[in-house]
Amino acid sequence: MDALFAKADAIRPHKRRKFNDDGSHAKEYTGKKEVELDSTAKSVLRHTSLPKSLRPGSPPPNEAKKYSHISDKKLRAELSRQSAHSARSKVLLQDASFLLEHEESGTMEVEGELERTWRVGQDEIVESAGQEAAKGRREWKLDGGPYRSRYTRNGRHLAIVGLKGHVATFDWQTGTLHSELQLRETCRDITFLHDQSHFAVAQSKYVFIYDRDGVELHRLKSHIEPTRLEFLPYHWLLVSVGRTGYLKYQDTSTGQILTEHRTRLGACTTMTQNLHNAVIHLGHQNGTVTLWTPNLPHPAVRLLAHLGPVVSVSVDPSTGGRYMATAGHDSTVKVWDCRNWKGAVRQWTTRGGSTELEWGQKGVLAVASGGSVNVYNKPTIQQFFAGTTSPPLYMTHPIPHRPLTSVRFCPFQDVLTIGHSNGLSSILVPGSGEPNFDSSEADPFENKRVRREREVKGLLDKVQPDMITLDPEFVGSMAPPTKLTTDVNSKPNIPFARLPRQHRLKLQGRADETEEVSEEEGGGEGEEGKAARKEEEEKKRMRGKNKAMKRYLRKQRKNVIDPKAVALREKLQKEGEQRKKARDAAKGIQEDRLPSALDRFRT
Repeated sequence: MDALFAKADAIRPHKRRKFNDDGSHAKEYTGKKEVELDSTAKSVLRHTSLPKSLRPGSPPPNEAKKYSHISDKKLRAELSRQSAHSARSKVLLQDASFLLEHEESGTMEVEGELERTWRVGQDEIVESAGQEAAKGRREWKLDGGPYRSRYTRNGRHLAIVGLKGHVATFDWQTGTLHSELQLRETCRDITFLHDQSHFAVAQSKYVFIYDRDGVELHRLKSHIEPTRLEFLPYHWLLVSVGRTGYLKYQDTSTGQILTEHRTRLGACTTMTQNLHNAVIHLGHQNGTVTLWTPNLPHPAVRLLAHLGPVVSVSVDPSTGGRYMATAGHDSTVKVWDCRNWKGAVRQWTTRGGSTELEWGQKGVLAVASGGSVNVYNKPTIQQFFAGTTSPPLYMTHPIPHRPLTSVRFCPFQDVLTIGHSNGLSSILVPGSGEPNFDSSEADPFENKRVRREREVKGLLDKVQPDMITLDPEFVGSMAPPTKLTTDVNSKPNIPFARLPRQHRLKLQGRADETEEVSEEEGGGEGEEGKAARKEEEEKKRMRGKNKAMKRYLRKQRKNVIDPKAVALREKLQKEGEQRKKARDAAKGIQEDRLPSALDRFRT
């Protein structure tokens, strides 16, 4: 049996067996007592574990109830176990709530009142950070600038594009290069699609889609002269806006153009998406910001944000898309509350002309202007302030290479990547990244099998574009009870087809109830009210009859006498007189007429 165990386990002992002169096994001296070498026991012991009931457990907390008054041992043990488990769960819940309540965890803190966090440089942050976190501080010197960058949803892969045509995608943590292209034409923007296996580039004429190895897959000719790209991950929609002023949605799962909107506001170079409701925010040259959805031909919201062109727009993902930051050529940065649009919550001025904005996962706002990047923290940038004073600065970093063309926070990392004319720079911003990630949504450590399963699951759970609205909370909510009813003259449950026309219009929401007047109001309005209402009805009756074509047709038939029309007019006049006489006779009213000589013969 021992030989069978040893052969089945296929694990050899670490040391060769030693034999004495008489052929017996040698014994190992341990200092306390002699232990016989048994390879079979050692190999079986590695794969053997004690039952849970015999394992040493942690003592129950002091808050756990004791059931010493119960005589039944089995019941007493079960109740004690449940009580200890409940007490441990409460302790863990208190620890978790303590960590979640402190939103400023992970940020820099100063010791004295006179010290400031913005005085701390990147060298000090790198020295105090861990070895893995310090890898985020990097400098990429490239020649095809100025550069723009984009991260994947899990923050593992980075795509960069230069204005002169240099495109590259790589794993920035390990330094593994996926693809590198020299397109030799103007490239304005880049974005990943559903994952790092595909990415889209906005080139001089059209949008091109490449795979992970840099092989060109599609050329989207319907996207003409694109300037900015966005991808909606839950709807699988590639959105582009260009110099022609058209906003276009294309379904990447089917390859069809979903819709295209004409903004009528000229060329657009600023676009971002609200991760909470998938609404597209556009900034235009006349200072307006518009919000678009694929199911509305006009903007859902139109906001006059700046006195000059809007150069950057960003939405805060930490508050569910409640706050939006805009920057314009008028050297101002404004924070707006997307729930009421009643004015800027806070605004301040910047130096250096063009400005780039980006919100982090924890509500940190990065403002790149001139030759420096300033970072502001909550809650000062979200609190109302009437003046134009800049909010308290959290961190700053100078960059001598102008212009600064893009700023991107890395998801789930405290890293901010700045694109400029000389390449890219990554700096550490403590407390900007979300420390806890959902592996079913975005897993930084996913392998090939998990990525494939997530891609299939994303296609099956694809959200229809009709669900994109400003308020996504209406999905799944109950409709309010209607105030209208189908009861007519105390007769309930009348079929819709048999209802009077006015009631059908009310149920459909198309009835004009502004002109309705009750009998009491109509009876007491007097002659002046009746005359005014009659004049209003005459105006409505003549509505549309003063058009050019109507006037022309009236002139054409002005001197034409149609016998049929004359006969029909006389017939209608006679019928009207007969009806009037019948109504007067029913009411007992005698018509006034002149006396005649034949009246004496009337009986």
